[in-house]
Amino acid sequence: MIKLKDILLEGKPPTIFVPRRLEDRVERMIKNYIHNGYKGNLSLSGLNLTVLPEILKDIDVGGSFYCSNNKLTSLNNLPKYVGKSFYCDNNKLTSLEGIPAYVSGDFLCSGNLLTELPSILKDSGELCDMEWDIFKIKINSLKEYQNDLIKVK
Repeated sequence: MIKLKDILLEGKPPTIFVPRRLEDRVERMIKNYIHNGYKGNLSLSGLNLTVLPEILKDIDVGGSFYCSNNKLTSLNNLPKYVGKSFYCDNNKLTSLEGIPAYVSGDFLCSGNLLTELPSILKDSGELCDMEWDIFKIKINSLKEYQNDLIKVK
């Protein structure tokens, strides 16, 4: 018999504690959200996801949707509709392709490696207000930094 005292004094976690698979947990969270009628926020943040589960692409999120602080490289399989805000910050995204068709609140995607957005801004070439997909963009200034990143001595 294993005693709690022995476990605590051992200094390392015993092998009897086996974590459940993350993939099953994420899918169960989403199914539970669907079962509860798509109400409230859906958070998949901080789960080290590299891709979003396919089950997401056919649902609508009534509240805010969070997929921040993961390792996502694309926004494939996102919900079609987000009733409040959308957060995909601190991932490894290079493009905004696949964003929901409707987001009524804030859209936060800072801390990513977006390469597509600079080309959209560069195409405009001037200070202006413009729309791109569901975004209204105000261009206050255009600066290119790639020449400052490499210095030859």
